[in-house]
Amino acid sequence: MSAHDVHHHDDDHDHDDGPHSTFSGYMIGFALSVVLTAIPFWLVMNDVISNRTTAVMVLGGLAVAQILVHMVYFLHMNGKVEGGWTMLSTLFTVVFVAIAIAGTLWVMFHMNTNMMPSHELHGQLTS
Repeated sequence: MSAHDVHHHDDDHDHDDGPHSTFSGYMIGFALSVVLTAIPFWLVMNDVISNRTTAVMVLGGLAVAQILVHMVYFLHMNGKVEGGWTMLSTLFTVVFVAIAIAGTLWVMFHMNTNMMPSHELHGQLTS
């Protein structure tokens, strides 16, 4: 065995072969997914939260929690797999989508302010 073979062998120990899944890990993820689906369903079907804004915030928070459960337990996303590139690309995607959604909502919210009011136009056409 040469020095090159020993060095190459040491490099293999540092390389992560990917996620190592277990049955219990999948069962924990499945149980959390069922709970995070059942709770919002129960909240909506029984009209537990009467304030619409609060309901949207609670349901949105539970949706984000379910996304994180799926990413960790089923997609095996962590900072170690593929040298962290998978996590970095996911974070970039989340930031990009958040900017796109925020910009779209900003434009739609301010559209009436920046456009000609329709009631003045309607008044001119009928006189």
